Amino acid sequence: MASLCKNLAALLLFLMVSPLLHYHPLTHAASTSPPITRPRIIFMSDFGSDDDDSDDYLDNHSSPPEVLAPVSVPLSHKGPQPCQYNPCLENQEPCPQLSAQTGCLCPGLSGADEPPHPPTIQTLLPVSEGNNRGKVEVKWCAPSSVVSGYRVVVEGGDVDALEFGHPVRRGLVGSLEVGTKVCVEAVNKAGHSTPSEFSCMRYDPPESSEHKLLAWIIGGGAALLLLIIITAVILWKHKVCQKGKGDSTDGLGNPSYSTEGTL
Repeated sequence: MASLCKNLAALLLFLMVSPLLHYHPLTHAASTSPPITRPRIIFMSDFGSDDDDSDDYLDNHSSPPEVLAPVSVPLSHKGPQPCQYNPCLENQEPCPQLSAQTGCLCPGLSGADEPPHPPTIQTLLPVSEGNNRGKVEVKWCAPSSVVSGYRVVVEGGDVDALEFGHPVRRGLVGSLEVGTKVCVEAVNKAGHSTPSEFSCMRYDPPESSEHKLLAWIIGGGAALLLLIIITAVILWKHKVCQKGKGDSTDGLGNPSYSTEGTL
């Protein structure tokens, strides 16, 4: 019985000591395990920089490099602008002179050694007031050519062509019949322009207010006269009908009447 108790005590002591034996190697293994290392981050810099040690960047710097945002620089230089030149206005400074003064751009011009292009005719309007009443005003626009003057030619007219200086854009001609053709020519030392559909126009005057009023008066008078005639015809027919009814009534009132005498 005593030996059994000793055996049980030895077994119990063994069970208490064995976990300590297993625990010691585990703690030793845990203490001797290698430390966890962090992977190194390599930052790429400019191409061709061989002197920089990219591998040691994190060891020497505490923050990533600063990235600068692109800055937009406004363009201060502008190219040449078109010249403020209207070919239809009178007494303007020539475009080449404006270009020489300000550096602006002129439209392409044909040289002075070749005939100019034809100008563009704008309007043919009759003058209704002032001393020039009854004449016709011609307006045109300059061509893209070197011009020394202009000529206004009236088709079938006995008067010679009218000449004007190069700054002028309008001129007066005599009274014209409806349908008369008028052309404007540009002139320089090389010759003159040839007529075209843009440089010629037929005279077609607009109706004036006086003509419109006269037309209304004539139309109103004709309508009133027609109304009076129709009314007179209606009244005459009505009177004739009334007279015919009266005659037929008088004949039926005496039945003993006869052409052969009394009975």
